[in-house]
Formats: sequence, structure tokens, C-alpha cells
Amino acid sequence: MKGFDMRSLSFLILLAMASVLSAQVVSTGADILMKEKRELLAGKHIGLITNHSALLADGRHLADAIRADSTMHLVALFGPEHGIRGDAPDGKSIQTGIDPRTGVPIYSLYGKVSKPTPEMLKGIDVLVYDIQDVGARFYTFISTLFLTMETAADNNLPFIVLDRPNPIRGTDVEGPLRDDSLKSFVGWAPMPVAHGMTVGELATMANGAGWLHDRVQAKLTVVAMRGWKRSMWYDETGLRWVKPSPNMATLRTATVYPGACFFEGTNMSEGRGSERPFEYIGAPFIDNIQWRDALMKLRLPGVVFDTISFVPAEIAKAVSNPKHKGQVCRGVAVTVTDRNMFEPVRTGIAMLKTAHDVAPNDFQFRDRRIDQLVGTPRIRLMIIAGKSVGEINASWKEEAKKFERDRAPYLLYR
Repeated sequence: MKGFDMRSLSFLILLAMASVLSAQVVSTGADILMKEKRELLAGKHIGLITNHSALLADGRHLADAIRADSTMHLVALFGPEHGIRGDAPDGKSIQTGIDPRTGVPIYSLYGKVSKPTPEMLKGIDVLVYDIQDVGARFYTFISTLFLTMETAADNNLPFIVLDRPNPIRGTDVEGPLRDDSLKSFVGWAPMPVAHGMTVGELATMANGAGWLHDRVQAKLTVVAMRGWKRSMWYDETGLRWVKPSPNMATLRTATVYPGACFFEGTNMSEGRGSERPFEYIGAPFIDNIQWRDALMKLRLPGVVFDTISFVPAEIAKAVSNPKHKGQVCRGVAVTVTDRNMFEPVRTGIAMLKTAHDVAPNDFQFRDRRIDQLVGTPRIRLMIIAGKSVGEINASWKEEAKKFERDRAPYLLYR
């Protein structure tokens, strides 16, 4: 062909290869439901617990697809933290209203009300849950999962979970179990910080292990994924990344989040209001060179630390009134160099310990908050007592191993 050369051929080959590599290899529970298991919802009046992450392979939102199906009747939408469309800043109460796209009522499950009331459930035959999780105990979407399962059990309603990947794999279990005395909306279930499970598996374990109040059991159906393996990172699934919450912009963010989120329980910035939340950690008072050097000396696997300065600012629909707003925060940038070796919870605890040691007169724990996030006061107390990073991380090793054994009967994927 005239004008066609080897460079053009090479470009077309590379383009074809990229298309193959990016092809969707995982089918979500929502896709399988709408393509193969529509009978689960046919003729039913549906309450959908969801947010913006519930996209089908064709790009439609699940709520829109259900609304367009004449055999299904969408009655209500229930929104978790950040709302149905995922654009409310962290910690902001969500208002009820009418969804402009579907015309059905939206009920907030974040704020004064955390589970559907009898009034909200009127006319509903089945509750369906479809929200993308990130693999950390304190991500509030799974608290909403457990609470709505309780509601379903209490009201004798079937409960369907449409499964989605754990974006940081389903292999690693890290961190202390949550103490019963520290049960909260950022720690509803007695599990480690990094649980290595999908929402479908968590729902199955909640039912079987007695996590729901009074050990009630929901009439649970999990529509499992097809093609997902426990060793998969999200970018290996072929699924489009939709940030699950305003500050979870990338898979890179989700990778560090199970440990970096601990800094929410301190007087240091966890990077909200910066260009890389949870990857930038700092404060106006810390010597970031000394902190960087202390962290690099530990030779933590799969991660390096660089000095960084940032100024937290409010970001519309993402961050309101971040810690140290408008002040220069000196700190470290967390850069994962080998994500298969990286240990986010161990790294997060090491960061807490070294920050405390570098700035002993200024660093402060927010006692109740840090204990809720970590799951136990033990870690905070060991840091204050001067225990080493190795001793602190060894203190939860056996309980994490026990959880790994306990979860085995509830795993749905290999």
C-alpha cells in the first residue's frame, strides 16, 4: 500500500496489543446479573444500595439499567458516605432527595441514619448491594454493607450482593483485629485492617461468623464475579478505575491507604487537600529529612520515601477544611516500588512510630480515633512506650494468621 511503511505496521501491532491487554478479563457481579441472572430481580420491587462505582461493562450505571428494564421495578436508592454520585466530601452528611436520573427517592445511610428505616423499606421486595470497596476495614462502605444486611435480616428481605474486585488483591491479611470495645462506623467487624476479601466474601463471612447483631443471618445471595483471581491487582482486571471516593483517585492511592489512613488519628496531615492524598504525609512541625532518613533506615520492603512539602487546601466535592489548611506541611512522599512486596499496614505503623520519635514534643495521637482505625489501643501504647517497629508489628502477627484461617471457608475465589 502506498505510503505504508514498517513504522506504521509496528504502530498498528502495538495498538492491537494494547487493546488486547486492556480487554476486560473480569465480569462483575452486576454484569452477570443483568446478562445471565435477571430472574433474581424480575418482577421485584428493588431497593438498591449503591454509588457512582456501580458501572456495567457498557458504561451504564446499574440503577439506570434497572430503571430501563420493564421487568424490574426500582423503588429506592440508598447512598453510603459520599452519596449516590460519589461527590460529597469526606465526613459530610448526605441529604435525602430524588435522583434526577431515575426519578426514585434517595435515602442517605451516612449521618444521623446508618441503616434503612421501616418507612424507607415500604414497598421493597429485595435489597441489592453494589459498591466498589478498597480492601481496608475502615472504609465505611463495608460498614454500610453489614448494617443493611442486618436490616434485611430484621425485615425478612432477600439481600443480594453484586461482587466486585478487591483492588489491592485478595491475598494479604495485615494488622490487628478490631477490639469489641472499639466497634464503630470505621470498624464494624472484628477483622484485620487489610482483610484481603471481596464484599461478597465479607457478606458471606458476616452471615456465617455471627458478625451481625444478635447473630442474625440475612437471606444472602452473592452474584460472584467471573475471571477474578486473588492475585489480581485492579489494573489487571481490565475494568475501568472509577475512584470509589473523592480522595481515592488511583489504584496507587488504594495501595498505600490501609496504612497511611492511620494518620487521620494524629495531628499530622494524611495528605487530604494535596495532589496525592495518603501518599503525602506531613505536618508544619516535623523535620522531614530526619523522618525520611529514619524510615529509609528500616529498609521496609517495596517502598521508598522522599522528602516533600505541600499546602493542604479545600477542594470542591473532595475535601473541606483539611488539617493544617493553608500551612506548609513538610513530610514524606510514599512511593511503592514493588507492590507485590509492599506491606501497607506494617509500613503505616512504622511511619507512626518514626514520626512520634522524630517529633516527640509536637506529634500527637487523637487517642480514640487512632485506636478505632488501628483496631486496638495496643499499637499506640507500644509506640509511646518506645517499643521497636519489629516488636509492634510482631504483636498482631498471630491474630492476623488466625483470621486468615477463619476466613478460608468463606472465600469464593482462588
